[in-house]
Amino acid sequence: MLGKVSFEEAYEIPTLADSSRDQAALYIAPKDLERYLSQIKHPTGERLDLSNHHGIGYTIWSLTVPGCQGYPDRMGAFATLSMHDPAQAAQELERCVKEYGFHGALVNNWQHAGADGETYLFYDQPEYDVFWKKCVELDVPFYLHPSAPMGTHFKQFYEKRRYLIGPPESFAIDVSLHVLGLITNGVFDRHPNLKLIVGHLGERMPQDFWRTNHWLRDVERPLAESRGDTMCKKDLIYYFKNNIYLTTSGHFSTETVKFVCDYVGADRILFSVDSPYEKIQDGASWYDNDKEGLSEALGGAENYAKVGRENAKKLFKLGNYHNSNA
Repeated sequence: MLGKVSFEEAYEIPTLADSSRDQAALYIAPKDLERYLSQIKHPTGERLDLSNHHGIGYTIWSLTVPGCQGYPDRMGAFATLSMHDPAQAAQELERCVKEYGFHGALVNNWQHAGADGETYLFYDQPEYDVFWKKCVELDVPFYLHPSAPMGTHFKQFYEKRRYLIGPPESFAIDVSLHVLGLITNGVFDRHPNLKLIVGHLGERMPQDFWRTNHWLRDVERPLAESRGDTMCKKDLIYYFKNNIYLTTSGHFSTETVKFVCDYVGADRILFSVDSPYEKIQDGASWYDNDKEGLSEALGGAENYAKVGRENAKKLFKLGNYHNSNA
């Protein structure tokens, strides 16, 4: 498929990429480390060549980079925000969207704060309503992205379980906690038009929809009502069908796509790769080479096109770009 849109794609400033070699080694295979370090510093060059070869027409990077400016029909960017001050974050998002045409924001799943960085700020608290209100006003999505454990969090939970850091376990645990916090603390009830993106086909939340919803509806909501606490007003699946988008980033499984699609529908799923942590050729080849299987899993060729590019074109309000109508 030509003209695919991919948007969980990372870039680091070259000097920072070199300094983060040790952290990258937590979840990059030794034989793949040099490829990763080379690609993450350069959004053009090899990565653009791979995009050309594998039918990716437009890429949204998770840091703004000078290289994007030379390829306006191929590349855009997400805003990277400090979330220490919700009002300031809202102002910066507005600046990035209105002055630079950014497509929204991609932010790690919590904000480290305090002198030692050991205070964890979650965005599901009322003080962040000013930020969520701005996202709705600008009509741009917010991508909640996982980050590697650090400091006390690393020492207590992962120092002796280091091979569970990242995609094997820690990413899903951390992001699902935050997303479910946004839901249960009423963020989407207060901001019903808010758009949230979650990668990796939902960080394992869809696999537990029934059980989570059963407990929220039949146990936790009555408890919250008896205590006068805030609690989500609707069933869990409602928010995944109306507020949350899931991407295929780093999860190239047709069987899992079918499972998730049966719950949320093809309109809520979007193609992405997660490069350079995953290889562009792996994600794109899976989507292209299993077109028949994916079309069946998603409910037809029209839905296959939606997931590959049409949903992203609508969500990000993309105009014409390379192979956008191929």
